[in-house]
Amino acid sequence: MQTSGVRPANRLAGALSPYLLQHAHNPVDWYPWCEEAFARARAEDKPVFLSIGYATCHWCHVMERESFEDPKVAEFLNAHFVSIKVDREERPDLDRYYMAFVQATAGEGGWPLSVFLTPEGEPFFGGTYFPPEPRHGRPSFMMVLHGWRSCGGSAVGRSAARLRICAGNWRRLWIWRADRRACPVRPCCGARRSGFWSIPIRCTAGSVGRRSFPSLWWGCFCWRLLRGWSCPVRWSRCC
Repeated sequence: MQTSGVRPANRLAGALSPYLLQHAHNPVDWYPWCEEAFARARAEDKPVFLSIGYATCHWCHVMERESFEDPKVAEFLNAHFVSIKVDREERPDLDRYYMAFVQATAGEGGWPLSVFLTPEGEPFFGGTYFPPEPRHGRPSFMMVLHGWRSCGGSAVGRSAARLRICAGNWRRLWIWRADRRACPVRPCCGARRSGFWSIPIRCTAGSVGRRSFPSLWWGCFCWRLLRGWSCPVRWSRCC
């Protein structure tokens, strides 16, 4: 007697979104965007892995095949993270919000959007497609997962706290660009405008990567902030 070979369904099986239904039989213990997922993350003191895509996205399907259908990857995700899958066509507000963070910190954007959050929903690291092995200057998905897991919760908290200063500024920029629509997550309480400018902007490391000169996106970002706020910018030397 032959079996169908269909994996057991996860929490996405009851979704209406075609994109979420495509992931309903992944071994990853996916949650839809819901309070239950964040409550579990807080209770178990785990970071949240947020994956945003859409049904006709080529690289979303590639990453699913390479990573989300891999039992070893799924086992590690299920053990150390709370995983949330979002359809950007259902929740364009979440997509815009977290895309703004990835563009501001990684210098690029696209789908699948892969963002790591604190249990409170604050992003502390993000990117797009991560391959199964390191290539073209990108780390593998498992390297990223192991990296944050080995850092521990305190390092994740420090990273989130360090980015929170910058996050307050890109959140304000995002609100301004969206005609002051409400943010999908709670605003940061401790973000100060002046704190952003105390962070040195290095042209050879960090969010700019290996380029020898600042990227256009970063210059535009700073210029838009400066138009609204009179703050001195401290640029580090390019070397």
